[in-house]
Amino acid sequence: MQLDALDRRIIRLLRADGRMSNAKLAEAVGLSPSACLRRLKALEQSGTIRGYTALVDEGVLETGPIIIIQLSLERQTEEFMRRFETAVRKCAEVKECYLMTGMNDYLLRVQAASMADYERIHSDVLSRLPGVSRIQSSFAIRNVILPQGRSV
Repeated sequence: MQLDALDRRIIRLLRADGRMSNAKLAEAVGLSPSACLRRLKALEQSGTIRGYTALVDEGVLETGPIIIIQLSLERQTEEFMRRFETAVRKCAEVKECYLMTGMNDYLLRVQAASMADYERIHSDVLSRLPGVSRIQSSFAIRNVILPQGRSV
């Protein structure tokens, strides 16, 4: 789908407030509510907007440590990367995974229930992913910037 300036503005506004009413969104972008809703539905149907979510303060939930993991593979061939990426997508503990440039091949964000839970994740999940040669873990102390630039 080719995005124009109005589509980009709709997306930018919804990223800041996903619960914004269609009437308020239409007013903000200068469209009638029906025209705005048509654009919004087209963005959803094309997969440009994949869904809506709530940003929750992890400290309130007391969900346990967030671990940032730098991971390297034995080889950086297409086959090794494909096998790793297929396997890591099946790991519920891995919340995000990025293919990186630089010294490490992948950067992962893992949420554990506790330090003991992370030990289990490290030994039973991460170290068993295909092609993994090195795992370097760092534990987050606190979040400084939330998504969409909101400060904590």
